[in-house]
Amino acid sequence: MKQKAYFKEFARYTSLNVLGMIGLSCYILADTYFISRGLGANGLTALNLAIPVYSLIHGSGLMLGMGGATRYAVFKGQQADRAADNVFTNTLYAAAVLAAAYVFAGIFLTERITRLVGADAAVFDMTNTYLRVILLFAPAFIMNNVLICFVRNDGNPRLSMLSMLIGSLSNIVLDYLFIFPLGMGIFGAVLATGFAPVISMAVLSGHRKKKAHFHLAPSRLQPAVIGSVVSLGIPSLISEVASGAVMLVFNMIILNIRGNVGVAAYGVIANLSLVVVSMCTGIAQGMQPLVSRAYGHGDGKQMRQMLRYAFTVMLFVSFAIYICVFFFADPLAGIFNSEKNQQLQQIAVEGLRIYFLAIPFVGTNIILSMYFTSAERALPAQMISLLRGLIVIIPVTFLLSRLAGLCGVWSAFPVTEGIVSLLSFFLYTRFKRFPLTMRTASGK
Repeated sequence: MKQKAYFKEFARYTSLNVLGMIGLSCYILADTYFISRGLGANGLTALNLAIPVYSLIHGSGLMLGMGGATRYAVFKGQQADRAADNVFTNTLYAAAVLAAAYVFAGIFLTERITRLVGADAAVFDMTNTYLRVILLFAPAFIMNNVLICFVRNDGNPRLSMLSMLIGSLSNIVLDYLFIFPLGMGIFGAVLATGFAPVISMAVLSGHRKKKAHFHLAPSRLQPAVIGSVVSLGIPSLISEVASGAVMLVFNMIILNIRGNVGVAAYGVIANLSLVVVSMCTGIAQGMQPLVSRAYGHGDGKQMRQMLRYAFTVMLFVSFAIYICVFFFADPLAGIFNSEKNQQLQQIAVEGLRIYFLAIPFVGTNIILSMYFTSAERALPAQMISLLRGLIVIIPVTFLLSRLAGLCGVWSAFPVTEGIVSLLSFFLYTRFKRFPLTMRTASGK
């Protein structure tokens, strides 16, 4: 009976969160589609060059949201309400500091950043515009991610899901309106993306009417609390920053091999992969509040049961997605190829079929990293994120691109994720040897 209740709760959290994460990932996918239709291959190239900065902003919000919400859930499991509110308050302090830094960069540093990401004369102005606006909207992106995580961990996954879906839907509608009827070009695309988290937060504000259990506490900024939040949330930041860094590396290598058309084709592949990776992330983040709560109660059996559920769902989803990508790669690439560029189409179709072999390995690494985070084991979570995001993939990409050209670039992703998944399982077997020990509200 208890087993059935566990699965029902897992299914509720996970299904709602997967839907929400798909919606969230569609922020950039909608831009990709409408920019490809309105601005062609150069627009796609500019978007792809700017995405690493978006990843950094998004990752900063996830770092504070996931780290803060995990600590919050553990304290709630221990019924330490004052400590839980203190975590929420200090998470907001940290969010304000980061947001101010990004706004400063948006006002004074965008041209330097545009040169840094590799924009040439053909795409410089579009890339610069996208970067400036996305940086100025950084406070909304960061705060939205923080609130989504806290609302989900406060027992309201449905509202989290609705906020992500409504935000994404508004982005799609505004993308069309700004790019086509109003003719605002890439500025319209990024403005639509910036408005989306504002609308999402308006939806999340309804949580207060449901008697939210987290509140602002009268507290000064406490570096130790923020440090614990960042430590637990940093795997989420690493994953996002690493994806941006890897995009920069892939862009540079592909520019040398196939030029701007190759980068545009990679933009199609990378942005479709964002949606697929978001499904794996949705499963992991749906599992997280339940694992953290079980950890707060000292219930190791329930923690492991949630992990088994997550792996079962992830493997089923991975298999289904890859079958669809393999057989429908051509029409998928065609959706984003408005100019009917045969070279772009050929590159994207080949890349999709190789690149997406990584899905089950990606899911394994994301789920195990989140499992460690949920149980306040920051070090193994950070190791997995660093290995898959930077330490392994960059040298593997350079090596395989030398050996097999563009095919080697596409292969680098599944090879890297496969290697890291073996190391992730090794870390998990080590983790199982140790008994559950947790920090109490006093920090011990």
